[in-house]
Amino acid sequence: MSLKLDNIKAPIAREMEEFEQKFRASMKTRILLLDKIMSYIVKRKGKQMRPMFVFLSAGTCGQISESTYRGASLIELLHTATLVHDDVVDEANYRRGFFSVNALWKNKVAVLVGDFLLAKGLLLSVGNKDFNLLSIVSDAVREMSEGELLQMEKSRKLNITEDIYYEIIRQKTASLIASCCAVGASSSGAGEEATRLMREFGEKIGMAFQIKDDLFDYGEDEIGKPVGIDIKEKKMTLPLIHALSKASWLEKRKIISIVKNESGKPRKVKEVIDFVKRSGGIQYAEGVMNKYHRDALQLLERFPESDYKRSLIQLVQFTIDRHN
Repeated sequence: MSLKLDNIKAPIAREMEEFEQKFRASMKTRILLLDKIMSYIVKRKGKQMRPMFVFLSAGTCGQISESTYRGASLIELLHTATLVHDDVVDEANYRRGFFSVNALWKNKVAVLVGDFLLAKGLLLSVGNKDFNLLSIVSDAVREMSEGELLQMEKSRKLNITEDIYYEIIRQKTASLIASCCAVGASSSGAGEEATRLMREFGEKIGMAFQIKDDLFDYGEDEIGKPVGIDIKEKKMTLPLIHALSKASWLEKRKIISIVKNESGKPRKVKEVIDFVKRSGGIQYAEGVMNKYHRDALQLLERFPESDYKRSLIQLVQFTIDRHN
């Protein structure tokens, strides 16, 4: 049975609607150009899985409060700021099929918009004395920046081991989902131990989420992203790292040379994909993803049964089963 986001959202449907209005209001500004860009950013929102993790975690651990709404807004503001800045760094003209801010308004404006969003998030927290939430989310932003830089440093030489790969995705992807769950728990009045457990739960889900993303690159899902994008961008992901660890010295050298020098040729990209499939890289990555998934669900067993917890389990399943 395929899970629908609307069904998963059911226990927090009213909160999500209210959050949407509050978030839009928090983006308002008197400066016309900035207001136009803020409206454009809000219109392009995706599946809204981050706020869902915040509200469902809060409901699982305690009571959804005004602090929960602010925590979800803080995460959205700081995360959106990092995306706007990322598009400048990557010189990307599109995000989720829409023009990026830098493509429409140029880099200088995009950098300032990112700064504005960061400041908005900081002021929202400081103004309401949500220092616990600010600490959780600021830590995630630091981790995401470090992860991105670690990946840049390592990808130059293509010498990424499995351990380094896990560290990169833990910082780049998992830290954000971990902070969503920790913010939800902390905003609901949960104690330190429950907040720590929810943080760990979110981190494991983030790891599984990223590995799922990496598997799309090998055509393991017919409606996922176009095949071979990571290889073209010289990104070393788990299926390829595992396949290389099993290869002979000669084969390893040949595949690394293709990724380094010939990844622009579709025929060569297909050669790398075939090598990974032949070497069991796909099955290995799926096995690791499923272990993170199981470990995350085990952590949730420590919380009492509720509609929120059931939806949280379904949201986790959705991230594993998704097709894009």
